[in-house]
Amino acid sequence: MKLFDKHFWKEGPGSFAIAILIALTIRWAVLEAYVIPSGSMLPSLLINDHIFVNKFVYGLRYPFTEEWIFRANNPVKGEVIVFKYPENIDIFYIKRVVGTAGDRIFYENGNLYVNGEIIEKKVPNELKSEFDWLTDDVLRGEGPNARDNYTHWEEKLGSRNYSTLLRKGERLNNSFGPIVVPKDSYFVMGDNRDNSKDSRFWDPDKMFVPHSYLVGRAAFIWLSCDKKIPSVNFLCNPLTIRWKRFFHSVHD
Repeated sequence: MKLFDKHFWKEGPGSFAIAILIALTIRWAVLEAYVIPSGSMLPSLLINDHIFVNKFVYGLRYPFTEEWIFRANNPVKGEVIVFKYPENIDIFYIKRVVGTAGDRIFYENGNLYVNGEIIEKKVPNELKSEFDWLTDDVLRGEGPNARDNYTHWEEKLGSRNYSTLLRKGERLNNSFGPIVVPKDSYFVMGDNRDNSKDSRFWDPDKMFVPHSYLVGRAAFIWLSCDKKIPSVNFLCNPLTIRWKRFFHSVHD
């Protein structure tokens, strides 16, 4: 069979190889799928939310490296990003950017301060429905009526409004900083402020996310479910699908 036989490329094994190449190229350069494994971003992102991440928005990287072919946009405060965990770059984390280069960050008693100004917490209006997603299945291990343990707030950083959760009552480790974010780095926090392992709690020498560790910006949810199939843990149980979360934008 000739290498450039039309049947080989259109209907034969060549067409399958082309499809795989296109899929891998999209995954490498444009969009990649991730599953939310924990509750650190509640109520914005739920456990078992399946999201697409826009990788091209920050530029294009050489495969399997932290080196950029070219850089495009930089993350801004309020964006939700996926990145390589600074303490172990084989692990991927998802958090919200609350500080960029030069910002002075301070956190105390549930209040976030950026450059000396408190980020106002207000009672949610447009985002108030996000609290309705917090079921016992989502708040795993906290027993019945777990929502009663939390207060839902709305914050705004830059042009982005988003939800946060704070536990009621006394908090542990309720003070952090102040620190200044270094050049080409980001300070990140989870929206579930009292249940998130983020920049506040990492090794002091690795508390910032270097730009080279960025993977992409969370774009939208394409699938979500309360539970997975026990014997096939990477598949959603179709009886527990959260239909209303389909194509929900992470950045409305």
